[in-house]
Amino acid sequence: MEKTVIATAIPSVINLDNARIAVVNVAGKTGEVIKTYGAAMCQAFNLTDPQGNVTTPWYDLKGKLALGVKEERAKFVGAMQAAGFEQGTIDVYWQRVKEASGYVTSGNRVKGSNSVDDKTLTELKTIINRIFKAEESGEDCKSSDVKAQLIEAFEILGGDVDNLG
Repeated sequence: MEKTVIATAIPSVINLDNARIAVVNVAGKTGEVIKTYGAAMCQAFNLTDPQGNVTTPWYDLKGKLALGVKEERAKFVGAMQAAGFEQGTIDVYWQRVKEASGYVTSGNRVKGSNSVDDKTLTELKTIINRIFKAEESGEDCKSSDVKAQLIEAFEILGGDVDNLG
């Protein structure tokens, strides 16, 4: 008796899987790949009206509507961890995917403070972003070895990892 294999994945899921795998495989040298993954996320999860206009982007979905996005994020995190990336780096890449999908980072932080902690937070953000940029361009730097600790210090001082990058 011959067995018939039936594929159950719809094309947008296949594209999403391929886009996620591509991001994980080149994380550190991204660019266009992140844009492709962002476009795949939009295709798979954005809510649209009958004319095809986006009514709710995937990154703004809540509750049951966000279940697919949450599952995809879990797959992304798992794949990035399997590739050896730490949580801080994973969060930054996820933020970049959101931004490639149209997400605009809100500027809710208080500007103009001159406290030592505020200045340190600003400088840590600059340092961390410099490391990410060097990694993306394929540059070898010792700073990558302490990036996780810098991100941890950034968070302890009140920094939002989603605003890095």
